[in-house]
Amino acid sequence: MLKEVLIVLGAPNSPTGKLSKISKSRLDCCAKLFSPGKLVLCTGGWGRHFNTSKEAHAIYAKRYLLKKGLTEDSFLDNALSENTVDDAVKVASIISGLGELSFTVITSDYHLDRVKIIFEEVLKGLKIEYIGTPSPLTDKELMPLIEHEHKAIAAINKKGLYY
Repeated sequence: MLKEVLIVLGAPNSPTGKLSKISKSRLDCCAKLFSPGKLVLCTGGWGRHFNTSKEAHAIYAKRYLLKKGLTEDSFLDNALSENTVDDAVKVASIISGLGELSFTVITSDYHLDRVKIIFEEVLKGLKIEYIGTPSPLTDKELMPLIEHEHKAIAAINKKGLYY
């Protein structure tokens, strides 16, 4: 049986490192799916749109999962990425040479379509499952994010994916 890697995509945190509702929903999903023998890879470095704190988002994410009972030896290196394309590129680098694995990418429901497009391109040929956690946001909070996703997908469809 293939060893499974749970890849948790980064989401916003406060300037002091407090994880957003979006971040926690993705991490809680990861914690529920986790069982001994699985590996976890957290993504997220810095960026003005999601993390302006001193530490990388992935460090906060890993700490959160450790508090949920995961063990240090369950984690691969963090992907200190700046955006979703960078997530996929850095994940590819981290997993290269680890042998045959299966992957589950965990993101938010509103982000899922774009994640699939990007990861299927960057990680061609790998067995990847995707989970879009239900958004914990209000409709008013969610609308700008959905609009951003539509624009980003339209840009990929028009210009292609650059990485």
